[in-house]
Amino acid sequence: MTNHTPDGTKASSDTDNALSQFELTQRTDFPLLTRIVTVIGILLSLVHIWFNTLATLSELWVSSAHFAGFAVMVALTYPAAAKWRKSKFALSIDITIAIAAVACFVYIIFGEDALYERGVKFVTSDWIFSIIAILIALELIRRTMGWFIPCLILVALTYVVWWGSWIDGIFSFPGLSAETMLYRAFYSSEGMFGPISRISWSYVFMFILFGAFLVKSGAGDYIINISRAAAGKIIGGPGFVAVLGSGLMGSVSGSSVANTVSTGVITIPLMKKAGFPPRFAAGVEAAASTGGQLMPPVMGAGAFIMASYTQIPYVEIIAVSFAPALIYFLSVAFFVRIEAKRSGVHHVETETQSMLSVLVSGWHYLIPLAVLVTLLVMDFTPTYAAGISIISVVVASWLSPNRMGVADIFDALAQGARNMATTAVLLTGIGLVVNVISTTGIGNTFSLMINDWANGSLFMMLVLVAVASLILGMGLPVTASYIVLGTLSAPAIYGLIAEQQLLELLTTGQLPEEAKTIFMLIAPEQLAALGAPMSFESAIALVGIVPDDFKATLLEQSLGPVTVGLALLSAHLIIFWLSQDSNVTPPVCLTAFAAATIAKTPPMATGFTAWKIAKGLYIVPLLMAYTPLVSGDFQQVVVVTGFSILGTWSLIACLEGYLEGPINIVLRAVAAGLAAIMMWPGLDITFRVVGAAFFIALLLYSRKQAAVVTA
Repeated sequence: MTNHTPDGTKASSDTDNALSQFELTQRTDFPLLTRIVTVIGILLSLVHIWFNTLATLSELWVSSAHFAGFAVMVALTYPAAAKWRKSKFALSIDITIAIAAVACFVYIIFGEDALYERGVKFVTSDWIFSIIAILIALELIRRTMGWFIPCLILVALTYVVWWGSWIDGIFSFPGLSAETMLYRAFYSSEGMFGPISRISWSYVFMFILFGAFLVKSGAGDYIINISRAAAGKIIGGPGFVAVLGSGLMGSVSGSSVANTVSTGVITIPLMKKAGFPPRFAAGVEAAASTGGQLMPPVMGAGAFIMASYTQIPYVEIIAVSFAPALIYFLSVAFFVRIEAKRSGVHHVETETQSMLSVLVSGWHYLIPLAVLVTLLVMDFTPTYAAGISIISVVVASWLSPNRMGVADIFDALAQGARNMATTAVLLTGIGLVVNVISTTGIGNTFSLMINDWANGSLFMMLVLVAVASLILGMGLPVTASYIVLGTLSAPAIYGLIAEQQLLELLTTGQLPEEAKTIFMLIAPEQLAALGAPMSFESAIALVGIVPDDFKATLLEQSLGPVTVGLALLSAHLIIFWLSQDSNVTPPVCLTAFAAATIAKTPPMATGFTAWKIAKGLYIVPLLMAYTPLVSGDFQQVVVVTGFSILGTWSLIACLEGYLEGPINIVLRAVAAGLAAIMMWPGLDITFRVVGAAFFIALLLYSRKQAAVVTA
């Protein structure tokens, strides 16, 4: 993609320079090797398309082939250390690693049946190849992600076979034999070639490939042009361009850092030229680009993993995610509006076309997204929808002057594989951790533990999960952080959300008849009280006498499968949102650091600015937990969304001490109170309307005061 800076110069080199600081050291001095890796990438993309459309192979074989292919790409592309980038000896070792990865895949094909014929008894070759596969995964993850994840995997594997039996208390584990552990890791459908790997080679890869085709077709330029046309001519327009452009780019890019540099090289100079402080400009871009991972219809790899975990169709996940994403991006836009007023931002004269002319000039770029959404709504599988959408990108390009030819298609295939390589290796390795969690039951134990720490308080549990996500985010990428946290804490959050809804039924006397049978078994003397409304304290006491073994059944019979499913989805969405905060929260916030590189501002200070602007990452999960933002019907979602948008604006005014003009400490306290009224769960709508009316009055007052000061 070739964008242009406000001065009219090409920004592709700026993008490359900014992104290179956050990319891994790659081999560039071996032209033949580069061509070989490109060919491998093309072949891998074609093979994966076949896997997801026509092939009927064993999932174990496909998963192992997926790992082997991308292990080859990673081993040949990323040296073990930066100083060995030009070393031929290091290259020879990496070629050996690549061959060993392929050998592990071939061994699975020929060794699987023989293993079961022996009664699942390992022979020497089983030991060798299973250990080699794990070591390759550890080393390649170390090269691309650092030491944290390999150490986490080693801790998990040794816990299962070694030191777990040394621990007293709830985390004690009697241990498995090394043979059983290696079997579950290498051969079973639950290890490194288990469900996480299946998600990687199906949903994740196909959508990353779809994004690569879109970018190659020129959709990135089109997104920037739309954003400029929509927001470029209003006060603070460059900031709104950053918000809108990054949100739209989130449907194309699978990386917050890539999203930041691809749009930031345009928006950050524009914001600085308009009068925004440089650090604020970088913070806006980082916060908006982080939100790109929350923007339907793609939402990064997390949405596909969420669909697998919850068994809720992917199209339903993206449908309920539009309102939360809208609240988040508007929250960033409110920061932009307030800063534009406070800093006296002026218009930036750029060659901006009208919205109509931009839409007409690039209408064909909308065809692939329309095809994707239509196929998803028609209940086609996400992989099939992505495959057809990839074809539609090529077809749509022929409706424009920039037609995609054979060379462009091959480039997109190669780029899709490159974009996927490190993610594929990472998800394969994370499968080992997930396998340990499910094998040992440590996920349920952890859920019970944080439930005890929270003492039944959903708010305290969310705080604990937010802190855990921040700590994990210092060493794990967002997707891996979500997988680990989702496995460990989603059951606990789901339980409290569902229990909260059960208490509401009890207090209103609306408990279904089928749910009363549970109480008939455990507390028959309470049956008479179930038919009438009761106090909240009585409802808590009644639920408290239900044994844990019966609670799941009680929730299902009380709430119904749809409500239970939405409660589970809410829990996973909360964790998914909270896992994004590591992108913009110091001390490790690569998205903010990438924006700081473009803006030439202090990285850590920029990180704190981005963290402040991205407050929606904490507000929206609270709304998901306590309001029907995700679980309600259309009318409820619209009401909650509308008042939450105004409430968020009021809260930001309190934080900034500014609205359309400065507001004093008393009015800041009033703004905070109005925000609470508009977003407080369960509050009568009359109070919310009154709160909204007072906020609009405050808005108009601040505007009048600003006009007086200006005059």
